Amino acid sequence: MRLNGFGPSSQLESINRELLAAIADADYAGYDPFDTLNSPLLKRLPLYRSAWFRLAFLQLGKRLPVDLRPLLRVPKARNPKGVALCILALLQDFQRTGSAHFLAEAHALGRWLINQRSAPAHWQHPCWGYHFDWQARAFFVPAGKPNVITTCYVARALYALGETADDDALRRPALESARFISASLFTELDGEYFYAYIPGETALIHNANLWGAAWCAFAGRRLGDSAMIEQALLAAQTSLQAQRSDGSWWYGTRAHHQFIDGFHTGYMLEALHLLRGASAGSGPEPGTGPSTGSSPEPGAASVARSSLAASATTPFDEAIESAYRHYKKTFLSPEGDVNYFHNSPYPRDIHSVAQAVLTLLVLGPLGEVLPQCERILQRAVQNLYLPQHRRFVYQKGRWLTNRMNYLRWSQAWAYYAIASYLRHREEAAYDATV
Repeated sequence: MRLNGFGPSSQLESINRELLAAIADADYAGYDPFDTLNSPLLKRLPLYRSAWFRLAFLQLGKRLPVDLRPLLRVPKARNPKGVALCILALLQDFQRTGSAHFLAEAHALGRWLINQRSAPAHWQHPCWGYHFDWQARAFFVPAGKPNVITTCYVARALYALGETADDDALRRPALESARFISASLFTELDGEYFYAYIPGETALIHNANLWGAAWCAFAGRRLGDSAMIEQALLAAQTSLQAQRSDGSWWYGTRAHHQFIDGFHTGYMLEALHLLRGASAGSGPEPGTGPSTGSSPEPGAASVARSSLAASATTPFDEAIESAYRHYKKTFLSPEGDVNYFHNSPYPRDIHSVAQAVLTLLVLGPLGEVLPQCERILQRAVQNLYLPQHRRFVYQKGRWLTNRMNYLRWSQAWAYYAIASYLRHREEAAYDATV
């Protein structure tokens, strides 16, 4: 059948299967744009103690279209955030098809994530970090040190899996991770309150702050912790006050954070949407779209779907509406291209494409956004997909294409976005018949 002139796409269904097969064949492991410092050769060098040396090699590994990792003996590995994205995608496929295979695969990955939590004796509450040393301009993060973004994505995946399977052993650590965020990342600096990216650092990064606030508000509501909810709303207010007149945010407050990109804007819109529901005492479950549930039947999500057309009931409505207008105008073209920066379309990046699809599915009316998501995904397949390798390239610049294969940055995001689109399309088609 056709929905509002919008027909099925067997090509995307095929690519969805191909992506999962390639990811599973690699045992959910791979390289990452930021994993160059996992090289045992680099770590033996005395210069490795230099922040500038680490930053230079990390950026070299990220930007070069030639892969130095085999030469540097960087191992392929699972990344907790990448695995979390795969779980979220598997749940989309399970809810769309009802096939127990997807749920079993997600369960196996969920158990792995629980075993990978960062130093339980030290951090007390569940939390997760990256599997590589990571050097930013502002700070150094050793492998395994927890950060707010990885923790939130892992928690969302475990909670969604726990809801689908009705398993408290998965829900409990997901919700308890908010206690790590609340206790170890909440920061007061110069009269402002926010959640830091990692423990002990004071850089204000707006997408990190808003995701920390969103998860603490969501978990606080379910844990009955009103103090955590109040703390989350206080932190969120800091970023709301930093929103620019056009609806956008700088990435952060430091001088080198003065840029605006699409996928971080999408992060913030998703976080604000979750915050809106949590602050009102209801709203969508996180992880698999606007309303995750245990039922895989088509139509379950769309019945409870909320949208921007709903009446304003929280302090977040105006911020979301303004940011959503800016996002669509600035980053999405009528042809289906997704711009990376607010002032430059390049590089074309599958991560940005995936977040665009997810943002639209969370915030927009399905009848409006499904055709747009189809255009975005078909454009990405046309320009970024390598069918012979069953994967997407990393980035395509104006003159040069970087064909590196990154699981956490590229393939996991692509799989999550396509699986989410297919599930919502199926549900919309089902609802149109009842």
